[in-house]
Amino acid sequence: MPDEPVTDEAVRLAFVRQASACRELGSPFTARLCTLAAERLTASHSVGKTILSWRGDPSPGGDSVPLRLAGALHALVLPRTDRVLAAVYPPASASDKELWAAVDNACRTHSAFILERLKSAPQTNEVRRSAALLPGFLTISSLFHKPLVLSEVGASAGLNLQWDHYDYRLGDRSWALQPSPVLIAPEWRGLPPPDVPLHVESRAGCDLNPLNPASSDDVLRLLSYIWADQQDRLDRTRFALSIATANRQTVEKADAVDWLQRRLQPVHEGRAHVIYHTIAWQYLPAPSKAEGEALITAAGERATASAPLARLQMEADDQKHNGAALTLQIWPSGEKHPIGRADFHGRWVEWSGWPRVH
Repeated sequence: MPDEPVTDEAVRLAFVRQASACRELGSPFTARLCTLAAERLTASHSVGKTILSWRGDPSPGGDSVPLRLAGALHALVLPRTDRVLAAVYPPASASDKELWAAVDNACRTHSAFILERLKSAPQTNEVRRSAALLPGFLTISSLFHKPLVLSEVGASAGLNLQWDHYDYRLGDRSWALQPSPVLIAPEWRGLPPPDVPLHVESRAGCDLNPLNPASSDDVLRLLSYIWADQQDRLDRTRFALSIATANRQTVEKADAVDWLQRRLQPVHEGRAHVIYHTIAWQYLPAPSKAEGEALITAAGERATASAPLARLQMEADDQKHNGAALTLQIWPSGEKHPIGRADFHGRWVEWSGWPRVH
């Protein structure tokens, strides 16, 4: 972080921009909360002072300060730690004056908790992104006809590591390996996904700050970053967390590059090794990105027809107004193609698919 704080105006602009993004992603309450913060937050208490003199990039593409604050407040609401604040949160309705009075009171009453939460970047594990991943994994299975070895970078609590434990409706096609309380049914656009057998042999993930689905504190942290007026996301995530707990799903605490270096060393003969990530690669520092790309490319050069490698990505590009880009690269050929786009929260998937795979 730079030594000098950014301007008050830059912080308020970050809240305005986040409000716009929340409206586009279907959360009018969080948009309203961010708008009120942009207009009414003051340095009259320690929380406001810390935010308005932020040292770093407060924007949604940087430190995401608005979502840090929104998450901290929601973490006071979910267990009803702050009953005054909970009383003006969804599903209740309240005037702007009532909502902001409760927020301002929470900032004063729970300043130590909020200041501590402001130190950490928002950490979501959007389960619906698995709807964009599944057709990618089906494509890989159709290309190689081998069991999959999964390696997820930025796996958080590992909810998108266990995508094969969910039930899907992708357009006219249903997909499930077993009954599941987690139903994912995005708006489906484009071609149907491949209809092929699929088997996951093993899976692993890493994160700088992995969350444990069996930990009540970690569960609260994860749920707090889901927007308070999106009950369907909260319910779906709770179900996914229960599945992860039952399966004893864990994620390794590790730097992405260090983890990839270890993870890419073994040869998985007779299996297809898949490196994948969703809205995670963009947050790596530029040197780490370059080193990670080099590691994956080198592993690709070592790949063989009997031990292939694939990289499946769902990441933002220069068309952020139209969701995230889905891309797939396979080795030993090195062939790479865009295979679709998806809403950042998985509300819709636009599938174009791999050439020659239907």
